[in-house]
Amino acid sequence: MRRKTPYVAALGAAALVAAGLTLTPTASAQSAAADCASDPGAHIASVPSPQQFFGFPLGTGQTRILTTQELIDYTHAVGAASDRVRLGVMTNSVLGTEMPYAIVSNAANVTDARLKKIADDIVSLRDPRTLTDAKAAKIAQDAPAIVYVAGNVHGGEKSGADASLQTLYELASGLSCDVKTRNDNLITIIVPTQNPDGRDASRRQNEFGFDLNRDWFARTQKETDAKLELLRKYPPQVFIDAHEMGGRQYFFPPNADPIHHEIADQPVDWINRIGEANKAGFGFNGACGGSVTVECYFNYATYDMFYMGYGDTVPATGFGAAGMTFEKGSSSAVPDRVQQQFNTQWATTGWAAANKHEILGSYWDIWKTALAEGQQGVLEPNEVVQPTNTVRFPVPDVKIRSYFLLPDRQIGDVRKLVERLRQMDVEVYRLTKPLTVPNAKIFGGRSESDKVIPEGSYYIPMAQPQKHWIQATLGEDPYVPFPYFYDVSSWSNPLLAGVDTVYSGDVVSPQAQLVRKMEGGVAQGASKKGSFSYPLDSAAASELTFKLLGQGVALRRDLTTGVVSFSPGEIGRAELDELATSLGVTVAGGGDAPSGTLLTIPDVGLYNGTGVSTTSGSYGEARFVLGAKWGLTLKPVTTADINNNTAAFTERGVLLMPDGSNATGGLTAQGQANLKAWVSNGGTYIGLRNQGTRVARAAGLTSTTEKAKPTGYQVIGSHFRVDTATSDPVALGRPAEDFQFNNGDPILNPSTTGTNVLTYPADGTWWVNGTTNGADALKGSAALTNEPTGAGHAVLFAYNPLFRAYNENGIHLVANALLMPKGAAAPAAQKRALARTAAPAASAEETPLIGGEWRPFQIQVADADLARTQAVVAKYTDTATVASAAGSSYLTIPNPEGLDIHEHPFLRDLVNELNVAGIPLRSVVG
Repeated sequence: MRRKTPYVAALGAAALVAAGLTLTPTASAQSAAADCASDPGAHIASVPSPQQFFGFPLGTGQTRILTTQELIDYTHAVGAASDRVRLGVMTNSVLGTEMPYAIVSNAANVTDARLKKIADDIVSLRDPRTLTDAKAAKIAQDAPAIVYVAGNVHGGEKSGADASLQTLYELASGLSCDVKTRNDNLITIIVPTQNPDGRDASRRQNEFGFDLNRDWFARTQKETDAKLELLRKYPPQVFIDAHEMGGRQYFFPPNADPIHHEIADQPVDWINRIGEANKAGFGFNGACGGSVTVECYFNYATYDMFYMGYGDTVPATGFGAAGMTFEKGSSSAVPDRVQQQFNTQWATTGWAAANKHEILGSYWDIWKTALAEGQQGVLEPNEVVQPTNTVRFPVPDVKIRSYFLLPDRQIGDVRKLVERLRQMDVEVYRLTKPLTVPNAKIFGGRSESDKVIPEGSYYIPMAQPQKHWIQATLGEDPYVPFPYFYDVSSWSNPLLAGVDTVYSGDVVSPQAQLVRKMEGGVAQGASKKGSFSYPLDSAAASELTFKLLGQGVALRRDLTTGVVSFSPGEIGRAELDELATSLGVTVAGGGDAPSGTLLTIPDVGLYNGTGVSTTSGSYGEARFVLGAKWGLTLKPVTTADINNNTAAFTERGVLLMPDGSNATGGLTAQGQANLKAWVSNGGTYIGLRNQGTRVARAAGLTSTTEKAKPTGYQVIGSHFRVDTATSDPVALGRPAEDFQFNNGDPILNPSTTGTNVLTYPADGTWWVNGTTNGADALKGSAALTNEPTGAGHAVLFAYNPLFRAYNENGIHLVANALLMPKGAAAPAAQKRALARTAAPAASAEETPLIGGEWRPFQIQVADADLARTQAVVAKYTDTATVASAAGSSYLTIPNPEGLDIHEHPFLRDLVNELNVAGIPLRSVVG
């Protein structure tokens, strides 16, 4: 069970007693105030009710789900009619739909001056260096706590948004003492929909196909970015993220394991206690169990708090809030779905109001504890919350007091990471003099004594309030306590970017300056006959390159150094400085004329044919990165276009084949011949992951073959060290050793006719983080190949380099592939390519694509439990296959559509039934 750290025990009790927070209930809790009604149905008549506005109530009696425009219109109507409400707009969605929010409290709390005071006070509680204990206690006594009710982050999951409007109506117009207690003690911020475009399309993802509930730390999407800025302005103590799932049940915490070790004890305690309040207020059929299987609630299953991209983990880790996922079964009738969502929202706000003093006092303690731990270099221990679980993998005994991001390369991506940290209120410093670190740990599992950290490096001390967030996003390994996954097991931001990073437990006193704004821009001017230049060595520099090309700037690139140069007359210095600074890229001026190969805007075809989902995954990621960020015009290419050799295909210079579920992409033999001929004539084929590599193989564009994965093989979104063939144009600007993200990707035997651009080491430099089993099978295999055919190339990524648009080192490699001149390849690779003759058919030994763009589902049990497990699984599917190794049996369930566990029609229920049956699950990968 979760337990307090020594720091919490020492600080928490003393601070609470000193502040009197455990002794003094709120005035509204002591007695009903005279200015409130005992009738819970009493409301202000001038505020329109849902019945008046829509013609039906919300919840019980509701006849249909609301439209997005109705959500917006009703929010505005209530805001205009109630002096308890202040309205704002977070942003507009990708398609331009307004995303409103409503701040609700008593009328005195929502004046401009009072709201600013409350926000400033809560922000100050997050920094113990700026307040005394007495001042913090006074804030806890006087200020309301901040609670968010956010709906519809997944567009098709609509009931939480509808329920949030009922919550808005009750708080904005209710005259009962129950309402008054909430409004006197809380600022409730209601965000009806976090994903209006997805809601309009009844689709989980946003317009670019991104799952916004995986985007929180990276904040690549404008909807996420704006939401986080709202949370920074009004930091939450409680955050409800209202979802839907399959079936007719309801989930609210306590959560399933694993819970990330850097989530503080206080929010976990609040979450579990809110769960008790939700049990009491749920109604309907109460707890699931026995004969009660519908319109009931369950806890401790399915929904963990591990990955730092969720709407519960980020509020909890980054803001110290009780971040909670609420999930209602979408098969229930509309009135039941909305009413149950409202019941839990109402119970949660009631608990928060009743415990406001304790919450704010403990909120102060969260940041005091973080500061103390950071000063000592202490990481939080791994713990579990499910009563039947124990910690399988403890956090190692390691001290971390500092992180350093080195500036020797990829400075644009380094600075973008610095900004990502600063946007979560992390203090980052730039060294003004070199610093010697006695005991340095270098990302990738290496150590160095007396390492010199150069001037210009970025220094992130752990001795600051955001210590938990720093470790949770920068840490070399997340240290999972229990092997249950429905997402990835690594998201280390330095590894995603592939930037040189050092950490240490040493006490250091560097000479450094606080970073206060984005750095970069034009470092110095260029003479009229000289040039501006920058290294194209990062995702940030890639974006700068495509934006300059889009403005008509004539760019040249040295194909040995990777440096891009251009005449100063091509663009005004001020405009260039603004653009480069926004991307963190330093542009240098000099006296030498531009030199190198002329770069051109690639004419890119984006395949949307057989096997490819156009509403999610790498297709949407390509639209976002290449289209929205880089400004490239992506032209659709269909299966029929390639099979019939139409101009929509043949006139393209590049074909990007996203990942998907079809090994041939639906291409006929003639289509495969057409594809190979197009490449031979100078086209560049870029294939991603499963479908991208297999289509190339079927068309005879590669000599790679797929290696079978061993029994029990698990690579659950982990990072690996890879060796880079730096002489290849696709690798231009990358280091000799890099890092690559692998999410159960195909294992490619190396090419014999092209360049193996990235390979997994087979020697002592092998390194992996996260959670894996049997990953040694990757040793010596290829992660990226560049195979010349005639005047063209097939560039094959075994992984998805565009994954969630936060895999910066992979994004840079895609840019290199797009910008590669015709015929550019190492001479040895050209010679080997001549040896490849007839197009080899897809190997008969290749396994079916059973995971789509995600992964198949895998359940690991002891061999002795196999028969019982198979009996349960057989109730749900006859597609499961079984393999055994080392005393474990692995049941693999195909997932050809690449569904998340929440989208899958039965997996969640299957896992729950296995738990109810008492079958010990050694691991679950969803």
